Amino acid sequence: MTLNTKPATDWYRRAAALYEKGETVQKDTITALVTGGAGFLGSHLCRRLLDEGREVICVDNFYTGRRANIAQLTSHPRFEVIRHDVCFPLYVEVDEIYNLACPASPIHYQIDPVQTAKTSVLGAINMLGLAKRTRAKIFQASTSEVYGDPQVHPQNEDYWGNVNPIGIRSCYDESKRCAETLFFDYRRQHGLQIRVARIFNTYGPYMSADDGRVVSTFILQALQGMDITVFGDGDQTRSFCYVDDLIDAIMRFMEYEEDIPGPLNLGNPEETTIVELAQLIIDLAGSKSRIVHRALPADDPVRRKPDITKARKILDWQPRVDLKQGILKTMEYFDHVLSTVPALHKTASVLA
Repeated sequence: MTLNTKPATDWYRRAAALYEKGETVQKDTITALVTGGAGFLGSHLCRRLLDEGREVICVDNFYTGRRANIAQLTSHPRFEVIRHDVCFPLYVEVDEIYNLACPASPIHYQIDPVQTAKTSVLGAINMLGLAKRTRAKIFQASTSEVYGDPQVHPQNEDYWGNVNPIGIRSCYDESKRCAETLFFDYRRQHGLQIRVARIFNTYGPYMSADDGRVVSTFILQALQGMDITVFGDGDQTRSFCYVDDLIDAIMRFMEYEEDIPGPLNLGNPEETTIVELAQLIIDLAGSKSRIVHRALPADDPVRRKPDITKARKILDWQPRVDLKQGILKTMEYFDHVLSTVPALHKTASVLA
């Protein structure tokens, strides 16, 4: 893939020429850095930022991010791609930082749990250091996993959570909690403008087909007439937010003029059982798939539902896309992917 560095290069060339004359150049656009920019959420965010007129620097090491997610953006005159691991410092000039870098599905973050923890913690340290140097406003994509297997329902931002610190999911859960600590300490110690959002289950086009997440897995299985794999009895609940709604919330949060650091729950408060989701997908796909049950994984939360009272009040935001509409859009995407990438048939079989 050809890396597009023209926007930044042109600006710095002009800036250097004026500097030699003792003059300065004012940037006419905001430069936004998106770590994890080739991932599911990151690629959607890059598109939205470009639509809003930003210059966008997409940073990704392509461990779980995919070049296909940003293929249509690489020719955009305000889009630049840097292959980089956020565990190491990055030296660029930016006005905004969106820190989304980290494997987010259990299948991916449990492959190398030590690296997962490093990505969250060292990545936060390096991006906060960059924000400190450039005085950029910085967004942290935290997670509902900081609540663990909650004993409070629905979960509000004042709840401290119920997290197993030594389980197989802890590399993700606890490193995200540590990242939140770092963000608020940098704010207190260095006066950084931070925005911390706790993101609940999100779905939509450009999800990875092999991430094992419930929506993508169920859709792939249903489209191919395979058994739908439900872990446990399926009575555990999740709250599913369509990706366009989430990106809208992130943009509103970053653009909010008052100093509101968060944390802020972002997600859909409509609660759905896993077995209800499976049946909905079977019905919408017109599939003959059967629901089969498997043993529940360790530390899998029983209930998950965000209290978004603060987001409603502060951002004047709430999800607009209902589950049926969002599933149909996501199903259309995966139907196209299956028709163009035959290897996914094998992947879906493994997931089953």
